Amino acid sequence: MPKLPPEEVVRCWLCHRPLGARVEWHHPRPKSRGGREVVPVHPICHRTIHASFTNAKLARMADEGVEVREQAEIRTFLKWIAGKDPDFHAPTRGRK
Repeated sequence: MPKLPPEEVVRCWLCHRPLGARVEWHHPRPKSRGGREVVPVHPICHRTIHASFTNAKLARMADEGVEVREQAEIRTFLKWIAGKDPDFHAPTRGRK
């Protein structure tokens, strides 16, 4: 996986908060659907993405240029997580 630049503040791809001690790497276009690019995310953000969308849906969103952050279920999460510490973690609910 890529290394983060040591001197600059790196922000989460999903929530844009500074990253904490644990960083995970997310494929905006799922690897199973040909994705190669990876972006840094908090573990809780990564779990929320995958709890909210299937890989097929993420691939369609990538094809159509749809922003994950603009989806209703993610907007609610982003409002909730906004003031939390970068290393905050909580259980994540699955897809409905």
